[in-house]
Amino acid sequence: MLDQKTIEVIKSTVPVLEEHGEKITTHFYQTMFTNHPELLNIFNHANQKKGRQQAALANAVYAAAVHIDQLETILPVVKQIAHKHRSLGVKAEHYPIVGEHLLQAIKDVLQEAATEEILEAWAAAYGVIADIFISVEAEMYEQTEAQQGGWADFKPFVIERKVKESEVITSFYLKPVDGKILPPFSAGQYISVKLEIPGEQYTHIRQYSLSDVSGQDYYRISVKREDQKEPEGKVSTYLHQHLQEGDELLVSAPAGEFILSKSARPLVLISGGVGLTPLVSMLKTAVREQQERDVTFIHAAMDGKHHALRAEVDQLTAEHEHVRAFYCYEQPASEDPKYDKAGYIDEEWLQTIIEKKNADFYFCGPVGFMKTVDQILTSWGINEEQKHYEFFGPAMKL
Repeated sequence: MLDQKTIEVIKSTVPVLEEHGEKITTHFYQTMFTNHPELLNIFNHANQKKGRQQAALANAVYAAAVHIDQLETILPVVKQIAHKHRSLGVKAEHYPIVGEHLLQAIKDVLQEAATEEILEAWAAAYGVIADIFISVEAEMYEQTEAQQGGWADFKPFVIERKVKESEVITSFYLKPVDGKILPPFSAGQYISVKLEIPGEQYTHIRQYSLSDVSGQDYYRISVKREDQKEPEGKVSTYLHQHLQEGDELLVSAPAGEFILSKSARPLVLISGGVGLTPLVSMLKTAVREQQERDVTFIHAAMDGKHHALRAEVDQLTAEHEHVRAFYCYEQPASEDPKYDKAGYIDEEWLQTIIEKKNADFYFCGPVGFMKTVDQILTSWGINEEQKHYEFFGPAMKL
């Protein structure tokens, strides 16, 4: 536990962290990777280059400072990050390295403002926060390995099938090489895929949502090819262009806090682009396990050619009266199948197709899309506890 004096010192640094947070975390990552390049085998290089990881860490440090006297209030965020850490293979021995370089970054950026008192307080605070993460993650590792069919870290899977779902999205059906039963997962969770790409110095790890229902003898991920975007497209392009049926790759056990909850309220699933992958899993799970629940599935795509997994959703709507689907095409083509709206999702249209406001809303997609959906729902009077969302990559603010 932290004494009152340490808590007061930490809280006094809140305004400084708000102003210089990203500068500190940017410097932190630069020095840490210089001194420990082996950690580049764990961290997502694309998120580093785009600044998303730096921003996410700055937000986390700021939140920890604000709530340093009530750390239990940030436990949901801790668990969300811990799931990602467990799926990436972050271990207890990594935390002292992070702590050393974070304190050094605070000292280097703030210079004379980083007094000995402030550095000592942050050292103590980091120790407490690191212990929380280490404890939560140790429990996750233990539970993951102990569950039926579970394993620690990564194990080899084979690509049993590779199916093109749209112009840019391909599904990969993955089966464990050892033939063992697969542990169940909650709809909305993801797996990590680890690749050694020829010509690349470090391994690359990416997290992909599971796009099918649990209980199969395979895990399915549906991956968008990001070949127009460098550097994040490196892994997706390699998956699409170089890995074929019969090839192997390393996979972590499922993880994630963005999951379909059991509720009596109607369910509304709103996705944009490849953001439909976890929501298709939720749709299939709701149909199978929550038969009495009304479900509205809303998907926004560029056009019919860029609309993945439509046949699966259409089949579910045809077979179940309580399931409805609506499609919004930004730039529909004349040859596209039936769609419900041209252009973008807006509040007026959503109000015409969502029958009840007292629903649970899950949404996922590009950051701009999610900001728009969140603003629409807020404007419509939807409470925060009814809204559930997840970013692909580091947690951000909407």
